[in-house]
Amino acid sequence: MSQTFSFEFFPPKTPEGVEKLRNTRRQLAQFKPAFFSVTFGAGGTTQEGTLAAVREIQAEGFAAAPHLSCVGATRANVAELLQIYRNENIHRIVALRGDIPSGMVEFGEFRYANELVEFIRREHGDWFHIEVAAYPEYHPQARSAHDDLANFVRKAQAGANSAITQYFFNPDAYFAFVDEVRARGVTLPIVPGIMPINNFSQLARFSDSCGAEIPRWLRLKLQSYGDDTASIKALGLDVITDLCRKLLEGGAPGLHFYTLNAAGNVSTIWQRLGL
Repeated sequence: MSQTFSFEFFPPKTPEGVEKLRNTRRQLAQFKPAFFSVTFGAGGTTQEGTLAAVREIQAEGFAAAPHLSCVGATRANVAELLQIYRNENIHRIVALRGDIPSGMVEFGEFRYANELVEFIRREHGDWFHIEVAAYPEYHPQARSAHDDLANFVRKAQAGANSAITQYFFNPDAYFAFVDEVRARGVTLPIVPGIMPINNFSQLARFSDSCGAEIPRWLRLKLQSYGDDTASIKALGLDVITDLCRKLLEGGAPGLHFYTLNAAGNVSTIWQRLGL
């Protein structure tokens, strides 16, 4: 089975950000990814930016995969967006529940991602390849590991084609998760999400909010470097390259890189892996 490699961006908010993302894309395009995905803010806050970015990616001749989150969304507004994407000849959607913005009480017309997947399938048949999220270390809001696995199975049964995981640093967590869902009859490809390490405080903040565990040895070692960014980056490159190698050798169906709109670390990891 051929492996799928992809890169994720967030919609830039400034003209400088737009230009930076163009340069990042140019650098990463040489690796011929299966697609570039573009995130979507909580409650649809970056909807316009997402649309602008995917249009530009498609115009450059690459497959774009917009994220679509259903928190705070209505069926009418999701239907309209799907039609826009279809008119733009976009064939891949990353369907998510999305984070609940602070202060938001109403979920909207979809409570869970499986309802969004069902809706896309009902409205558009097989036009879209639907990616869903997977959480090897379990979703931070899940009541239990069992509940989280059951939720993932529901998304698969609703018609998802493949999944991208939250980032993690322990390959065993990924392989154990895959074994668990395979035992429940789910066969779709589950691609590991990879977060390069560039800035420890930013990584710690992200990880605490999304439930990704930084192993104690790695957290202490990164902390010990203080403001020594060169040492943080060097250790990060070693750790993430090793993680990617173990995942690919263990049978992972590809890698999805959370680029944070920067190409440097991702390019170095790619070259070290000899992909």
